[in-house]
Amino acid sequence: MEITEFMENFKQQFDDPESTQLTPETKFREIPEWNSLTGLMTLAMANDSYGVILPVEKMREAQTVQDLFDLINNLSQK
Repeated sequence: MEITEFMENFKQQFDDPESTQLTPETKFREIPEWNSLTGLMTLAMANDSYGVILPVEKMREAQTVQDLFDLINNLSQK
């Protein structure tokens, strides 16, 4: 999995993905559209797209898009 592919999939969880600007360093919780529903959709995306059941407590530890990518990538390789 590549970070660019992940960022495109992650952007699709937002109401307006075309206007959502992401970099690996983006603190995703600071994106104005981020809310609990987006979080749940991200958990579902991790499962559907990458076959990963992302523990909520691990997701809470992630701060940046890179952190989230690394977490999902590591879990998908187990």
